[in-house]
Amino acid sequence: MAERALSRNKRGPGAYLVRLLVIVYLFFLVAWPVYLVAKNTFADGMENLNGILEDPDVIHALSLTVQVALIAVVINTVFGVGISMLLVRYDLPGKRWLSALLDLPLSVSPIVVGLSLVLVYGGRTGWFGPTLEDAGIQVIFSTPGIVLATVFVALPLVIREVVPVLEEVGEEQEQAARSLGANALQTFLRITLPSIKWGVIYGVVLSLARSLGEFGAVKVVSGNVLGDTRTATLVVEEKYLNFDKGGAYATAFLLALVAVACIIVVSALRPKEDR
Repeated sequence: MAERALSRNKRGPGAYLVRLLVIVYLFFLVAWPVYLVAKNTFADGMENLNGILEDPDVIHALSLTVQVALIAVVINTVFGVGISMLLVRYDLPGKRWLSALLDLPLSVSPIVVGLSLVLVYGGRTGWFGPTLEDAGIQVIFSTPGIVLATVFVALPLVIREVVPVLEEVGEEQEQAARSLGANALQTFLRITLPSIKWGVIYGVVLSLARSLGEFGAVKVVSGNVLGDTRTATLVVEEKYLNFDKGGAYATAFLLALVAVACIIVVSALRPKEDR
């Protein structure tokens, strides 16, 4: 208690000024734009929301977006936890290069990602396109291509949440479990997973939010076919360009609402001692 009181007394005006600047920065960068989307959505009451919820094409786009996001989250969670274990618990050659490569989706433009997927899987001109088409599998301009693009752009999010937690908890408990006869699966399920669960949950939430809001890569690989491969973010663009700003605001509001709700729920449910 004495140390806490002493540290509190050492906080000068500079610390409070920095805190104020951060709050103002976040307000204008995040909170204010989201508020404006919500304000414009309900400018005419529930008319804008009712309009998009009664449109079967918009409902299909929302459904497709949710399906793709859930598939991408499952893939990235399984891969993310596995690669995190590999990076932290094992000493392998080229680990630094592998770790740097995993950040590539955060630095490459989504448009470039979409174009790359077209060059690899697209029709008769892609590397694997002819083979896949001969097997009756269409990747580009269909749901699998949208899933691939979404998985790629959200790839590092689970990893970057889990790796620091794994490094923090160490491996003493895992070694103790193995010394008592536990196999690898038992050790992971009973020791490792409970200790990293909040890192995994935050990674899942971030991955879900990123997957729901992906636009650039999806626009390239989907073909933007109405009622087939048009996602919710493409609906926002289409309605805004066609001067249906109410519908664009309402669709964007639904996407933002899901992402914000996930973050709030996770933050509220997490025990105070784990925050």
